[in-house]
Amino acid sequence: MTFPAKLVRASGADRCGLPVARLTRLYLGLACFGVSLALMVRARLGLGPWDVLHQGIAHHLGVQLGWVTIGVSGLVLVAWIPLRQRPGLGTVSNAVIVGLVVNGALDLLPAPGPLAWRVAWLAGGIGLNGLATACYIGAGLGPGPRDGLMTGLAARGHSVGAVRTLIELSVLAIGFALGGTAGIGTVAYALSIGPLTHLLLPRLTVKTETRQERSMQP
Repeated sequence: MTFPAKLVRASGADRCGLPVARLTRLYLGLACFGVSLALMVRARLGLGPWDVLHQGIAHHLGVQLGWVTIGVSGLVLVAWIPLRQRPGLGTVSNAVIVGLVVNGALDLLPAPGPLAWRVAWLAGGIGLNGLATACYIGAGLGPGPRDGLMTGLAARGHSVGAVRTLIELSVLAIGFALGGTAGIGTVAYALSIGPLTHLLLPRLTVKTETRQERSMQP
């Protein structure tokens, strides 16, 4: 899945419009993203590649999944330094809020028993994840740590698709080896999250006004 550069990375010229709408969309999106991950964890049918890694690490360390999510986000941000990527408010917020919400949601959500309920929770989690992703990216306040790693490596002359595939296959393999849950849900997530975000992103992107456009107004 490839996002337009202007949606993934907000420039100084694009940060002047509708701050309340953008902040609302950012934090609503991050909160929903955390809940969506918790739904998929409770479904026990497989997670997205990065969350397979997070779950595997959490299993070995004996800590809550959200703390690992935050820790891995911090490590990924360190990897931004040689790539000369610049984090935004959305980047830092993503690194912290998603993990905290995951912990809270996992404390509240029960684990469904029947397979039909687990499939429903998986589908709901994937759908909410796509909606949440479009919300926080559409706010235009900076990419998530993992998105920025992908775009930073791609900016070095590599294909975005190839970089994304290599990163996600690598973290999936490591996470599975550590005991993370991979399964039909992992496949469903990989096949659906791109089209979902592609469909929803244009509808949830906050339109901003550049300085040039403002200067042309009477």
